Amino acid sequence: MSIHSDHSNRRSRVLPRSKLGCKTCKIRRVKCGEEKPSCVRCTSTGRKCDFEEVRPSSTISVIANPLSLSPNTNTVWRERRAFAYYFECAASSIGGGLDVDFWRTVVPQVCRYEPAVWDAIITISTLFECPQQCSDPVLQRRDNIISLTKHRQDALRWYSRSVSAVRQRIEQGSVDVFVGLISCVLFICIEAIEGNADGAMQLYYQGVQLINALRPQIASGAASKASLLEDTIIPIFIRLGTFALASGGAPVTALLRGIEHALTEQFHSLKSAREAIVLLSIEIPLFERSCANHLLQAQVPHLPEELNTELFSLVTRLRNWRTAFDKLMTVLRARHLLSLQEIGTSALLLSYHEMLHVMLETCTSLSLMQFDAYLPTFQNIVEQSAIAPKASVRSDGTQPPFTFDVNIGLPLWFTSLRCREPRTRRAALALLRQAPFVQGFYQCFIWATVGQTIMDLEESYAMAMNAAHNAPDYGLLESTNGPIPSSELAASSDSAHADMGPRIPTALFIPEEVRIGPISAFRPMDGLPPGTTEADIAKWNRGPDQFFLRISRKERCLTGNACPMVYECVPLDF
Repeated sequence: MSIHSDHSNRRSRVLPRSKLGCKTCKIRRVKCGEEKPSCVRCTSTGRKCDFEEVRPSSTISVIANPLSLSPNTNTVWRERRAFAYYFECAASSIGGGLDVDFWRTVVPQVCRYEPAVWDAIITISTLFECPQQCSDPVLQRRDNIISLTKHRQDALRWYSRSVSAVRQRIEQGSVDVFVGLISCVLFICIEAIEGNADGAMQLYYQGVQLINALRPQIASGAASKASLLEDTIIPIFIRLGTFALASGGAPVTALLRGIEHALTEQFHSLKSAREAIVLLSIEIPLFERSCANHLLQAQVPHLPEELNTELFSLVTRLRNWRTAFDKLMTVLRARHLLSLQEIGTSALLLSYHEMLHVMLETCTSLSLMQFDAYLPTFQNIVEQSAIAPKASVRSDGTQPPFTFDVNIGLPLWFTSLRCREPRTRRAALALLRQAPFVQGFYQCFIWATVGQTIMDLEESYAMAMNAAHNAPDYGLLESTNGPIPSSELAASSDSAHADMGPRIPTALFIPEEVRIGPISAFRPMDGLPPGTTEADIAKWNRGPDQFFLRISRKERCLTGNACPMVYECVPLDF
């Protein structure tokens, strides 16, 4: 990563001129924080913010004159209705409250002259309103199933038409590069909602490649295009990169080349705080992997000087982020009563901060026992994750089925894998199951299923070890931690106990030799991981399309030598 020392360049990168701010701030020539429905600068000075009155004329125009290619009146009505639902309901949930302008302004404006974008929008709207994985019992009644099937048929037809139009324009060499990028973002949404994480990831790779090809050309071109790319589209792909890292891939690193480290001495809005923590949410997991690889390969208990230097830099940046964030929250609370969106967003950002703090504190050792010292931090992640949904709650009190923005999925999944205290772990899994069904590329129930499987295995192994030693109090520790002080958290945790695996005492200690380390998922039809044999799979008597989880743990060693790593395969039942 290239780090330039020129202060003015860094400041212009971090604090770009916003084209989406309110009119009042533009007239006053001050930076707008873009908070909705009224920005902080206007509300804090008693000025009227025109966000409440802004409604792009393009939206009304599109609804009145849809770009439907079909003369069928009924089809036109369904398309108009789908677009109206997108604009009024889906757009604000898909991008989160901090990015509503892209989804409610930029995208609808493009669809005025691009039929492919129009078709993609109404596809997203229809799938968002009637997701395939709908769990609402009212919508599952027989008379509604027919309607849902019809909606799905419409959505798939519109999506096919959109893809065909973009492909045709590419073959003709007449596709606008920005239209191509926006279409790519919309197609990723569609594939993710449909549960096709592989297809969404492939589109993401293509989008990153297109951005890297465009950057040199646009840098010397029109300022408006450069601003749209650098300030809007690239940040979307960088945020998606946090989900890409969760699957083991890291194409987002190509987008970070040449980008300055975000200044964290001061934040002017929750949006700028989010952009800074997102960068750290990419760099810190990548650094954690580098440390783990070095410790495994070098077989030494310490890091080399260059990694220690990088560790110090990341620790400093994360500490600076927290200081600047606390200052921002103090200012916001002094100016006005925080909205539900601000309360939820701040809690979400804090959950990411706590997750990254644990990563940096534990990356210098491969021991799985060290995570026990961070139980208060894991509890804080769960508490903040119980508050965070306030930022995305819809008018009917439910969570959206899909969100493209960073959400509580990753911190909760991290907690379910690293925290061994049963109550906190179960609370994390319960909240994960209540989160938006699809986040980024992935369905949260898959993360929850993996976390559940790991927890069940570790606890079963621990109880079996206790029984084998005829010592029911083996490994029991005095519990010095009181109940998590959150009524929401307690309700979520208690409701999940019935179906979340074996019950064990809260203070039961999980021995090191039963703690599961690195994991990976695979299907036999796609090939077996190195070191896995046909016999490892055959004993489960499952088909070639069955998903398996490959787990690793250290075998107990009584000789005093280093404990060898043991690998096992267990089926994943979603």
